[in-house]
Amino acid sequence: MDWRARLTGWLLLGLVRLLTGAQARWHGCPPKAEQRIYFANHQSHADLVLIWAALPQELRSITRPIAARDYWTTSRLKRWITSAVFNAVYVDRERKGDEDPLQPLIDALASGDSLILFPEGTRGFAEDPQPFKSGLYNLARRFPDVVLVPAWIHNVQRVMPKGEVVPVPVLCSVTFGEPVRLEDGEERSEFLVRVRQAVMALRDV
Repeated sequence: MDWRARLTGWLLLGLVRLLTGAQARWHGCPPKAEQRIYFANHQSHADLVLIWAALPQELRSITRPIAARDYWTTSRLKRWITSAVFNAVYVDRERKGDEDPLQPLIDALASGDSLILFPEGTRGFAEDPQPFKSGLYNLARRFPDVVLVPAWIHNVQRVMPKGEVVPVPVLCSVTFGEPVRLEDGEERSEFLVRVRQAVMALRDV
């Protein structure tokens, strides 16, 4: 990371913490420099930034958020911030031919990175998360030693209400829960329901 990206990262971190507090609450697992997939509810484009800001520096440096290519590359500024500052993994939300949409995530995990993932696949506006898509299950099968950590993001949708362009200062937090794992012989549908419930269970912690 060059000095411009490093400086932008610190400025962005300060801004996010000023607006939201970006508090991390570790409930069931401590912050630890091991390979992890953090998976959370998704209600705002700011979710990516909030989880990144809530992690301690030693974890931010080894953790890459997943970013939708169709949104985060629509301007030079968003592309630069997500690539140079966040070191994001871009994904295409629509399959193109025979291309595996999980391949960028597989490559990142194979190289030893941790990931921030939103299993709903797109933002939801209801109180409960939408049903989780199969990506997390497929990654858990392929990388059984990667630790799966559920997280619940509190209040971030109020920071940038729909239709607003100026963030509103609101105290936000991220609760990280007890790791889960794919059990031997567990069916995809059962796993996805269980991990979604693990995320929702953190809402009132």
